[in-house]
Order: sequence, then structure tokens, then C-alpha cells
Amino acid sequence: MKVRRSKLTEQLRHSLRQFRVTALLGPRQCGKTTLARGLKVRPEALFDLEDPTDVARLRTPRLTLERLRGLVIIDEIQRMPDLFPLLRVLADRPRNPARFLILGSASPDLMRGASESLAGRIGFIEMTGFDLTETGPDSIHTLWLRGGFPESYLSRTDEDSFRWRTNFVRTFLARDIPQLGISIRPEQLWRFWLMLAHYHGQTWNASEIGASLGINYKTSQHYLDILSGAFLIRQLQPWVENLGKRVRKAPKIYFRDSGLFHALMGLASRRMLESHPKLGASWEGMIVEHVANLLRLGAGELFYWAVHSGPELDLFFLRKGKRVGIEIKYADAPVRTASMDATIELLRLDRLVVLYPGEKSYPISDRISVVSASRIAELPKML
Repeated sequence: MKVRRSKLTEQLRHSLRQFRVTALLGPRQCGKTTLARGLKVRPEALFDLEDPTDVARLRTPRLTLERLRGLVIIDEIQRMPDLFPLLRVLADRPRNPARFLILGSASPDLMRGASESLAGRIGFIEMTGFDLTETGPDSIHTLWLRGGFPESYLSRTDEDSFRWRTNFVRTFLARDIPQLGISIRPEQLWRFWLMLAHYHGQTWNASEIGASLGINYKTSQHYLDILSGAFLIRQLQPWVENLGKRVRKAPKIYFRDSGLFHALMGLASRRMLESHPKLGASWEGMIVEHVANLLRLGAGELFYWAVHSGPELDLFFLRKGKRVGIEIKYADAPVRTASMDATIELLRLDRLVVLYPGEKSYPISDRISVVSASRIAELPKML
């Protein structure tokens, strides 16, 4: 089975036409290299910085890169940040004989060298695992259980998928976390990771986790920020405005890939997932990620909202000048509630969409619609 990623490919081609350097960023194993190599770059213009041979080729980077023409791809660019100033020089050459596509497993915040050295010359594209626009609406439950990492989603069985994700987590803990700058003892790494899983869908408390690990809250927050920068954790910030109400101000934490969350919680099958206390939080996290990706909403554009001892809203954002809310329910047939009406009034919502796992979509008031999550790909056209 092959999953076509036509939207991403077109987005990538557009960026390569517009910018001298394009950065394709996302978590490890999400398919960046496969997508890039689909552009049919010449072998001599492809560099993988995890390959010792390619690293050796770049011991004299200017001599190697300045002779190349057309598209040049450099994979795992964060391993050689000294290349960023050189890329600026090469990008500024007359007639631009080469365009550079750099791939990385760290966000623009972690790749500060790219942002600073290549300002005005670089376009950023964020890539995740598969989503429903790529796998199709009938795949929603498989995508939810296994997550979007290609190797996991395309596994022959749920057992094979779970095994792959478990190994991914172990490798990430043993190799990638230390490389990201988190230096705590190995036994603490696993505890920190598990604690994050238990916070999935809840407001973050850096002091509580720090106390459990024997570190201060600043260090705990620093670790979370690093994992967010590596595209593994989403910190959903609260929407705060002067409403005369005491609103929550701590971020909510979500694993960006539902399959990794299930692996950490030991949920290898749909049956196990459906009987687990985190069922609703798991569903919520998957939908949050799909909404963010489909509507291309960045960290400063997508929020949650909650009043202490009062109404809550899973997602809030502004779109085309309108105030939009998304409520995420794992229920058979959601109905209008007093909490929904209060949220619409307090936030002055123009539209409230309730996403749920059922098959039917229907309106329940002039401003509230219940929409099947299998139709989430149509959300941009609905708003």
C-alpha cells in the first residue's frame, strides 16, 4: 500500500520556487527523506549527515557545494549547523545556480542558526506523519490507533505496528533525547516520558513533574520545550482576554502522534484503547493535531479556553475575521448543552463545530454544527 502525499509535494515545490533555501522539518521517521528523494535529485547533490561518507564529502563544504547546480538536498542538517552561514553565501550568488532543500528533525526555534543566518532567504515547511487527507476517511480508526508515522501506519498488523512504535520510543530515549540537550539519568528519562503521557490532554504543571524527578520547575519546562521543538509534544496555549472571568493560564499537553502515546500507555489494540481511562484524551489529541495541520494553524494561532469551575472549549481560533470554536467529543450523538451556549456567549463565537466519531453530521442550532470526524478533511471549506 502506498500513501500519496500530493499536497505536501506541491507545497514543497512551491517553496523551492519561491525561496533559495527551503527547510523541511518534522520528527524522525515521518517521511521527510522519502518525500525529498521523490523530487529526483541527482546522487551527487544528496547529502545525508548521518552517513559518514557524506560527512566526509563535506569536510571542505564550500568546495563541495559551490560547484553543484539545480536542487541540492542536505538531510539531518541540525548535525552540522556550521553550514548555515555558508548556505547564505551560496544562496546569494548571482543567478542562483542552486536551490537548497535542508531536512531536519528540530523546529526553527532549535535551529536558530537557520533562522538567523538565512533570514529572508529560507521558507519553512512543517511535516508530520500521515493525516486523513492522505489515508482517506475510512482509515480514521487505524490512523488513531497506530498514529501517522509511515512505518507504524503501514505495518502488516496492529502487533507489528505496536512493536515498531515501542522500538521508536526506546531509540528516542537512548539516542535522540541526549542529542537534544536533555541530560538526566537514564532511569529518569523513562519516568519523564511516562509522566508526559499521563499529562496528555491535561494542563501542564512543571513544578509537579520537577518535584517527582528531583529537578526544579525551570529544568522541567526546559525539557518540555525541547520535546515540543522536536515535534513530539504540542503545548496548546490558553486563550486569555478580559472577560471578567478567572481563566486557566497553563498550557495543555498533547502527544502529537496518537500512536506514540498509545505505545507509552501499553495500548496495542483498539479493544484495549476503548476500555482505557485515557480514551477521550487520546481521541481529543488526535483531532487537535488534525485541525492544526488542516487549517495550518501555528502555535500562536490555536488555543484552548477554560474558566475555573466553568465552561471549557477544546480549541479556539480566528479565521477570516470570525471567532471559531471546536469542541471534541467521544460520544454517540452530541447534543446542545448549557456549557456550549455559555461558551458561545462568553467568547462571542461566530461558529462552534463539534467533532465526534459517528458517521452523521447535523446542525443543532444556527451557530452549532455536529460534524463526523471522518469528514475532517472538509473542515477548511466549512469555516
